[in-house]
Order: sequence, then C-alpha cells, then structure tokens
Amino acid sequence: MALLRYIIPLLFTTTLALGQLDQQSKAPSVPESADAVVRGLYREVVARHPVGIPGDADMEIFAPYLSKALLHRIDLALACSADEARQHPEPNLKPEIAWLESGLFSGDDERTSPRAFQIERTLREKNDSYRVYVRLTWGLRPLIWNVAAVVVPENGRFVVDDVIYLKDNAQDDESSLSKYLSSGCDGPRWVGHGKPPNNPR
Repeated sequence: MALLRYIIPLLFTTTLALGQLDQQSKAPSVPESADAVVRGLYREVVARHPVGIPGDADMEIFAPYLSKALLHRIDLALACSADEARQHPEPNLKPEIAWLESGLFSGDDERTSPRAFQIERTLREKNDSYRVYVRLTWGLRPLIWNVAAVVVPENGRFVVDDVIYLKDNAQDDESSLSKYLSSGCDGPRWVGHGKPPNNPR
C-alpha cells in the first residue's frame, strides 16, 4: 500500500510532463505564426474584396489582423478624407483621396479584387518584424502580382503593420499602404498632393 502512495503521484507527474512536452512540440515557430496572421488576412481579402477603407462591419473582421499603429493610420486617413470632403463640397468633383478606389491590402486597378493568394516566403527583418511575401492572382488568364505584408509582434501575437505593393514590372512603382493612407494628408488634415505632410509653409 505504501508503494502505491509513491507510484500514483509519479505516474501523475510523468503524464503531466509528457503532456507539456507534446504541447511544446506543437507550438508554432515564429515564422509560422507570422504566416498565419497573413494567411487569415488574405482569406478575408479574397472573400470580401475590400475597396478603400472597409466599412464598420467589414472592419470588425479585418481589425484583429492589424496592428494598433496601422489602425491609427486608418483612423487618421478617414479623418483626412472627411476634411477633404469639407474643403471640396462640390458633389461633381472626384475626391483626391489616393486609397478611395484601391484595394488596401492588394493594390490599384484590377488588383483591387484578387481571386486567390499564395504565401511564397517569410523573411525576418532586423527589428523583429517579418516580411511575408504573398502572390495574388486575378482573372481566368491570370494577372499575377506580389505584395509583402509587414508583420510585427504586439501584445504576444503577430499583426500586420503595413503592406508593401511590390514593383512587378517597369510601369509599376513600389509603394505601401501607409503611404497611400497618408497621401495628401497632414495627420487628420487634408493638405493636398502638392504639399508634403508637416511642411511648415
């Protein structure tokens, strides 16, 4: 009977330790976690095809994938857009907001509505961020282009902090979501495209 008193706790401790080892072996590596947030975001992009800044219902779906800094830039862009509309109330004038007809996570023109995506590779940057390269496709004879999601750690998880629209051909210019959101804006104020942000003049 005395032997059982020692064996039962030993079995319990061994089972607990093995269970923890099993959980540790299943824990995702850092690049897999960075990939996972991008994979989740682009599943929603392909399903919803957001053009411009998503409305409230869609933004609730996209927001968990995005960093606090990116969500703040989106809020500033919305305030700047409202200021631009206030400064130019003529209903027949097209707003000058750069992101208005763009796919925030995919690019301009035909690139606003990708039909499929594939994560190609993940590279670690010097500042503990990652670039997750994503191939996007559209159409039957597919148009193929690439973006890179910049993923950062935040509050113990990974989130997307920016999207780089990569240069795929001679006509393209490399740009980024953060540049689109701030184009023509000085924080929440619309200043126009001819004047850079924080210009004292």
